[in-house]
Amino acid sequence: MPVHTVKTMNKLIYYGIIVIFLMAATASQGIDLGGLVVGAGFMGIVIGFAAQSVVSNMISGVFLLIEKPVKQGDTVDVVDSNVLGKLIDISTFSSKIQQFDGTVVRIPNEKMFTSNLRSFNLSEVRRSEVTVGIGYSENIDKAIKVIKNAIEKNVVYSLMEPEPQFSISELGDNSVNILIRVWYPRDDLLEVMPNLLKVIKNALDEEGIEIPFPQRVVWEGKES
Repeated sequence: MPVHTVKTMNKLIYYGIIVIFLMAATASQGIDLGGLVVGAGFMGIVIGFAAQSVVSNMISGVFLLIEKPVKQGDTVDVVDSNVLGKLIDISTFSSKIQQFDGTVVRIPNEKMFTSNLRSFNLSEVRRSEVTVGIGYSENIDKAIKVIKNAIEKNVVYSLMEPEPQFSISELGDNSVNILIRVWYPRDDLLEVMPNLLKVIKNALDEEGIEIPFPQRVVWEGKES
């Protein structure tokens, strides 16, 4: 069982034992708990409203540890909170995620449990997409062949099974846009993406295939 799971369960057992011990001790001394129970009931209602989120976060933390939709060390995306990074801790009331810029975000467990979560560790491979535009005068099939050959030779972590996929995503204002999908081992994102863009750019340049930049044509009519 993971260490953080053991710690959380130990805390719950510890506090439960304290409550049981106090109840047993007062009963053995013949203390009348009638008034205390009434007062405690009233205070319990007040405290219950105040501590509702605390209890909810604690229970959600237990459910996270039992169900394990994500686990410590996973790269996760908390979609509803727009937080993406490495899950570094699931504690009693909150979870901590270290984003790729180094900052650590604390998210209440209730939010984690009820949010849409994306885990990047459930699959051994991942896929990324890039779009490259070529000039309208260029041969599409040739451009795709050049890009595919360049990826196979120069992008080390790109997988050939599944192989890269190519499709025309848009006939843009200035270019024919080619959508490129590349598969790679899940832990090699930072190795693949920067190298992929560089390889594609260099390959198209070597073959003299134009990557057009946005252009604007200004037309001035003659005065009548």
